[in-house]
Amino acid sequence: MIPEYKTILYATDLSPNAAQAFRHAVSLARHYDGRIHILHVLPDVDSAVVNYVSTVMGEGRLGAFEVEHKREVVEEIERRLARFAEEELPDHPEDRDRVAGIRVAHGDPAAQILEAAEDVDADLIVMGSHGKGRLRHVFLGTVAERVLRKSRRPVFVSRLVE
Repeated sequence: MIPEYKTILYATDLSPNAAQAFRHAVSLARHYDGRIHILHVLPDVDSAVVNYVSTVMGEGRLGAFEVEHKREVVEEIERRLARFAEEELPDHPEDRDRVAGIRVAHGDPAAQILEAAEDVDADLIVMGSHGKGRLRHVFLGTVAERVLRKSRRPVFVSRLVE
């Protein structure tokens, strides 16, 4: 059976050149008359940074600050993603209708991408990879590589030009 990509999860880091991977997602959605779910993941903050800020601000104030401003940050990122989709598709309003949803998650990017793919029952995950060199690759790996290794779904990775 030839696969059809009706539900596409597009994961973005919001970098300036992430639009390239989005264009691939749009092209595939056009071809298969599919829908695109856009995801951005806010990575966890290093515990050393949290401890430092907590010491400076006071633990109680940091907790209150996080609760108060987390929703604002998520809403701003959702607005940026919506603007991004509109700016990428100015001459194709029908493609804007292909965007089924915008989601901002928090945590480990690879794990959140895989979880979102399950949640929307994605037929395909589309994402970019920065390809920052062999030495860094050997020691750190990339989010795209971790998603590729762990995903049970097809993954389309577009190399992002820096």
